[in-house]
Formats: sequence, structure tokens, C-alpha cells
Amino acid sequence: MSIIFQSLSRTVIAGIVILALLLFFVGNGLTNGVAHAIGLRWLHVGSGVMWIGLLWYFNFVQIPSMPKIPDEQKPAISKVIAPAALFWFRWSALATVVTGLLVAWNAHYLVQALTLADPARTIGIGMWLALLMAFNVWFIIWPNQKKALGIVVVEAAEKAKAARMAMLTSRFNTMLSVAMLYCMVAQQNGGL
Repeated sequence: MSIIFQSLSRTVIAGIVILALLLFFVGNGLTNGVAHAIGLRWLHVGSGVMWIGLLWYFNFVQIPSMPKIPDEQKPAISKVIAPAALFWFRWSALATVVTGLLVAWNAHYLVQALTLADPARTIGIGMWLALLMAFNVWFIIWPNQKKALGIVVVEAAEKAKAARMAMLTSRFNTMLSVAMLYCMVAQQNGGL
């Protein structure tokens, strides 16, 4: 059994096998349409957990911990951990947005949500917050993080300025994530 947990890919595959068994034994009464809707929502929630989980990791763990890390150990963060985390961060943001739009399209409320019309106003607010946050990830945080981490070589002053801009924008996204997550939960439970 421990061989499963020695590899992330084997662990994820085992999780998928457990899900498949669960669906086979418990979910055999699902129609194709319902299974499709659940599958889209599962992908949306999974990518959202990855995205917001990493956002909160950066803001609650990595950023506050950096001043406590000895200078000789900081390259492990900036050269190894942060670039890998930022890879998953930006692609999970995109996956969350795409799957969210697909969920709304599939459930026939995309236009109402994007125009903030009833009965999808609450989820629409959450969608607009998520779209703004994803924009920030791709067009403010990531370009500035590339400078801050030395992926793009810049002068020291520009590197410091880029690090600050990435941090402030990440904090802005953390602030928006609170309301965005509330909107997601509130909509499926009767609105605001």
C-alpha cells in the first residue's frame, strides 16, 4: 500500500480509481446528463480548490514565512518551490474559470450570471470576482513574479518593485476570494 503514496501520480490515480468504484457501486442510477453536470462541477470545484488553496498558501504561509528563512535557504523557495506553485496556481485559475463558464453554460444560467440577472445574480457576482482574480493572476501577479524570482532578469530596484506588486495583487485576490467563495456557496443555498 505504501507504494501508492510514494508517488504523487500513483496517489492521484488511486484517488480516481476510488471515485470510479464509488460511481460504479453508488452512482449507477445517474443519467448521462446528470453525470455530465456533476463531472463538470467536480472539475470546477477541484480546480478552484487548487487555485484558492495556493492563493491562501502564498498569503498565509509563504509570504509571512520568508523573513524568517535564512538568506542561504531562500533560493530553495525562489528557485524551486515558488515557480512550481505558481505553475499550478495560474493554470488552476484558468481551469477554474473555464470549467465555471462550462458549468453555467450547461446549467443554462451563463447569460443571467454574467448580466447579474435573477435568479443567478449571486453566482454572477462570484463569477465576476473570479474573472477579475484570474486576470490578476495572469496579467499582474505572474509577470511580476517572473521578475521577482529572476525568471526574467531585471535590475534590483525593478525586482523589488515587481515583488511588491505581485504581493499586493495577491493580497487583493485574497480579499476578493472571501466574497467570491461566499457567492458560490450562497447561490446553491438560496442566494445572498
